Amino acid sequence: MVQFQSQDLPQLLIIHPPLSLAIAESQLSQKFHLLKAWESELPLDQFLTTYACSVQAMLCYPFTQVNADLLRLLPALKLVVSPTAGVNNIDLVECRRRGISVTTSGSAFSEDVADTAVGLLIDVRRKISAADRFVKGLWTSKGDYPLGSKLGGKRVGIVGLGSIGSAIGKRLEAFGCIVSYNSRSKNPSLTYPFYSSVHELAANNDALIICCPLTDQTHHMINKEVLSALGRKEVIVNVGRGAIIDEKELVRFLVHGEIGGAGLDVFENEPHVPEELFALDNVVLSPHNAAFTPESVESSSRIVIANLEAFFSNEPLVTPFMDD
Repeated sequence: MVQFQSQDLPQLLIIHPPLSLAIAESQLSQKFHLLKAWESELPLDQFLTTYACSVQAMLCYPFTQVNADLLRLLPALKLVVSPTAGVNNIDLVECRRRGISVTTSGSAFSEDVADTAVGLLIDVRRKISAADRFVKGLWTSKGDYPLGSKLGGKRVGIVGLGSIGSAIGKRLEAFGCIVSYNSRSKNPSLTYPFYSSVHELAANNDALIICCPLTDQTHHMINKEVLSALGRKEVIVNVGRGAIIDEKELVRFLVHGEIGGAGLDVFENEPHVPEELFALDNVVLSPHNAAFTPESVESSSRIVIANLEAFFSNEPLVTPFMDD
């Protein structure tokens, strides 16, 4: 009886299993007939062909590449739903050409990512993680630990002042930091100084926080020249995407002491992280989980369901992706 009822629900295609969003599946299965491609014995192309004329909506996680080859197999598809804020795994041009709408998590993860970004900055500057290791193994034999650097009064440049960047800015203001930013365009409603060049932003700040999307334009945007402009005592934090920074150059700068430190939640070839970073006390690493708390996952689940319900009811989408 349950199986019969599920067949009568709107179909929702999911190609890869979720890693940490299991909360969503129990909720989704009550409202939609979940087509779980990874559970099928059929090759993916055959599985998709089976539902090619009926599937109108797909839920895609960041590791699902929604490209022209995939979309060609789904001629009836009209909606791609991302449970995160990132869309670098989705061919937006091809979706637009095919009349396929794309939705994201909106601001569901913004507060948690902002908390992590500021936490990484504090950790690197005050040497908290390194001091923890020192207490657990060296304090009795090595004596006093080197002092960390104050956060208040520091100049912090934010790369990407969307919902995450704005939340980071508010937090930094509370610490007494001097905030400036780089973005695709200047926001006239903000009082923060705007730099049209990320190189200029780096040259005029004590720290950079990266929280912009990964696009063709931002790939390796933080390169050798930008890192040189940042300087030997300054810090970089990345909670955006790993490939926004030229990782090989970043490793070289850190190993040779050419920048002051780094707090990294994202990496260019996850889950593989350059081993040269492991022994550096001025580097704090996090396994791409800045966004995820039980609260943010629950919020994202509600937004995913709201977008799907709106779509199947022919109502306006709740959080459509806006490429502005």
